[in-house]
Amino acid sequence: MNKKTALITGALTGIGKATAIAFANAGYNLVISGRKEDLGKNLLNELVAKGVEAEFLLADVTDEKQVENLVKYTVNRFGKLDVAVNNAGTEGTLGPITEQTVENFHTTFNTNVLGVLLCLKYEIAVMQKQGSGSIINLSSIAGKVGMAGASVYVASKFAVEGLTKTAALELATVGVRVNAVAPGPVETEMLKRFTSDSEDTKEKMLSMTPAKRGGQPEEIAQTILFLASDKAKYLTGQSIAVDGAYTAQ
Repeated sequence: MNKKTALITGALTGIGKATAIAFANAGYNLVISGRKEDLGKNLLNELVAKGVEAEFLLADVTDEKQVENLVKYTVNRFGKLDVAVNNAGTEGTLGPITEQTVENFHTTFNTNVLGVLLCLKYEIAVMQKQGSGSIINLSSIAGKVGMAGASVYVASKFAVEGLTKTAALELATVGVRVNAVAPGPVETEMLKRFTSDSEDTKEKMLSMTPAKRGGQPEEIAQTILFLASDKAKYLTGQSIAVDGAYTAQ
């Protein structure tokens, strides 16, 4: 009970996986979730090998009952929920607005917006009773600036920013903090999909970043870990861009 407990959705690859490892290194109890059992079990073994207590649950954040069960399981297993990282997300189908479909809108918004809303709903219910907790939503620089060819994804991340601010306002007096992290281009499989796995396209994207490189998942994870910690006690309702100065332009 002395150790803090963190729940991480979309934890099996990329930023989510790096975040799970960072929290394990910091000594947290962990519940990780995702939709691929083989990846989940592999990561679970990696976390347990670090000497922490951890559990993996298959969960789809677009399914309210699965989200409710995920949060309940975490509390039943570890007695509390100190930190929640709502990382599950998708870029959807990229392309100009004239090629967007209703199906792509619903698929992208169901994961990126409804998924975050459902996670917040059940995480907040637990943390309000505790009178403490930190929630970190994964946004994107696409939640701060427009991005040609990614209209639905951009719209979904602007929505995440709005949910973050609203939740923080609702919880400001009860000891629960809600923030977002907005990564720029990060060296993940999603970046490969964003750039159609083309090195030329990737280089063009990175050339627009003042740092002239992509971020590493571990760099994003360290910002999330900071927001979860007592070092950020007065920090709530904010979205921190970890983007090599992309949005400073």
